[in-house]
Amino acid sequence: MLFNLRILLNKAALRNGHSFAVRNYRCGQPLQNKVQLKGRDLLTLKNFTGEEIKYMLWLSADLKFRIKQKGEYLPLLQGKSLGMIFEKRSTRTRLSTETGFALLGGHPCFLTTQDIHLGVNESLMDTARVLSSMTDAVLARVYKQSDLDILAKEASIPIINGLSDLYHPIQILADYLTLQEHYGSLKGLTLSWIGDGNNILHSIMMSAAKFGMHLQVATPKGYEPDPSITKLAEQYAKENGTKLSLMNDPLEAARGGNALITDTWISMGQEEEKKKRLQAFQGYQVTMKTAKVAASDWTFLHCLPRKPEEVDDEVFYSPRSLVFPEAENRKWTIMAVMVSLLTDYSPQLQKPKF
Repeated sequence: MLFNLRILLNKAALRNGHSFAVRNYRCGQPLQNKVQLKGRDLLTLKNFTGEEIKYMLWLSADLKFRIKQKGEYLPLLQGKSLGMIFEKRSTRTRLSTETGFALLGGHPCFLTTQDIHLGVNESLMDTARVLSSMTDAVLARVYKQSDLDILAKEASIPIINGLSDLYHPIQILADYLTLQEHYGSLKGLTLSWIGDGNNILHSIMMSAAKFGMHLQVATPKGYEPDPSITKLAEQYAKENGTKLSLMNDPLEAARGGNALITDTWISMGQEEEKKKRLQAFQGYQVTMKTAKVAASDWTFLHCLPRKPEEVDDEVFYSPRSLVFPEAENRKWTIMAVMVSLLTDYSPQLQKPKF
């Protein structure tokens, strides 16, 4: 509570006058001491406790149930506006944020580098202060995590990471909601990552152990996750009694895994490395051969867009693939993030047992 209060006071000092399956949820008792996230930034899940991340997932499930299943209209963000800064193109992040914020009664404003002077004709500091006077929050999809850090430092409103070179926290919330819906609980699951040591993996590493999930990672040599993130993930695993295994053998990483997870091998900004990367990732395609060594209840996740060399059609379009529910859940989880950072709303759905 003191930590949250300190964040709110620091923010205030900068102001210048300004598909859901209910049956799969093991429901427990409503939370007695509600987690308070209002006024926080979401730059990385490293900055959030397990209970705080669980709260966002609980809120996601609540909004999905009330709005999608029950058909309720919840204008929780009426009168609020959101600045959406996109240095990189996007389908799911843009659409989920824009439609989700509007569905909750707010006004999203989409901004590209062609629309504003971000870090070119205007400093990040000045942009942060201007946006703080005109919007209630900013979601930024940027190349550099350091730019998000500057925006958060200078802004008096919540800053949300819509993707950076280092982290993609809002994607991981959607992944966890999807697995929660499918398995009924996250604790004890084994996640098998097969691919690049990138921002998606980094976000999993900063959060999986907080749910009691084990993580098995296979990356080609030279494409391992950031060493500082690995060190912190090892600490989380030790604190939570989970296993973190890093290796170069895709089949070994898949062995016993409940969720097989991969991502693009060539992220935006890495196009010049395409030939080199395709050679390095030979043998990393997820196929039914991969699935044969996984757990009997294995599922598959991919944050999209997908290319055939990353996962073949047999797995990608199989009944075990959760990629399209995962994509839809981007909307419900980003809505929950916005509601939790901007309002005092409390979920009505009973808290799931994570």
